Amino acid sequence: MSVYTTVTRDELAAWLRNYSLGSLVDLQGISAGIENTNYFVTTSHARYVLTLFEKLGRAELPFFLGLTDHLAAHGIPCPRPIANLDHGFLGELNGKPACIVSCLEGKSLEQPDPAHCAQVGELLAGLHQAGQSYPAQMPNPRGPAWWTATAPQVLPRMPADEAALLRQEIAYQSGFRAEQLPRGVIHGDLFRDNVLFEDDRLSGVLDFYYACADAWLYDLAIAANDWCVGPDGALEPERTAAMLRAYQRTRPLTGPELKDWPVMLRAGALRFWLSRLVDFYFPRPGELTYAKDPGHFRRILQRHIAAPSELRQLFD
Repeated sequence: MSVYTTVTRDELAAWLRNYSLGSLVDLQGISAGIENTNYFVTTSHARYVLTLFEKLGRAELPFFLGLTDHLAAHGIPCPRPIANLDHGFLGELNGKPACIVSCLEGKSLEQPDPAHCAQVGELLAGLHQAGQSYPAQMPNPRGPAWWTATAPQVLPRMPADEAALLRQEIAYQSGFRAEQLPRGVIHGDLFRDNVLFEDDRLSGVLDFYYACADAWLYDLAIAANDWCVGPDGALEPERTAAMLRAYQRTRPLTGPELKDWPVMLRAGALRFWLSRLVDFYFPRPGELTYAKDPGHFRRILQRHIAAPSELRQLFD
């Protein structure tokens, strides 16, 4: 959510004429994140978020915008896309596909406690259930095929020991088949900066642009790898147990899911280590951008590899 494409007040005011959102009052770039250009937009009616899509094409975007509209209708507190005067969610601004969505109240957390993690677990289970009735399908764009195709780009630039670890983990994951696990719509990126809290109450979930069809357990592992990890890269038992218990009160995990929990945690760590390596070694220019530390997820992956029995004990 950085600013790669500059939008002026005059350009936005002209673009907003195709909406019934009132007159433009303020426009502010959002610096957090790394994928799209985002602005806070204040009009005489309300506050919104404008997104210009830097990577996703027009053919892919109806899936994501339709999904958030569907989830919001089913009670998930996510941004709802605003239709323009032509009844569409998607437009074009400065040569990029663009949309405007409702702006949710609240702030993200840096230091979540078990109560926060429990709310995230409950939200994620509800999202998985609500997504079952969404008819569109999207394969995971950052799944095993992407890992295999992308790794050769970064391996020549990596230290030898880290390159060996990346090769070994991709080989390990290639022997695992997740198709047997319960699956459906996943968020795919449920990190702390994509969840809002207001007075310790979860008030919103953001950034569905990695949503896709995959194993629900994988989505839970991605969330745990961010919300529940301590400074040493290990899952902190109290926060993890709170998330897992809350998730299972809405959707109990199956026997195969309990068995495959350590593998999915490793898969989630691998996916984000690799994507951060790409952003680190191949940065894109932008007004307000930053690349996150790839080493963070390498350390999480190494910790998961070293202690598989501890990962299963988190369910006890």
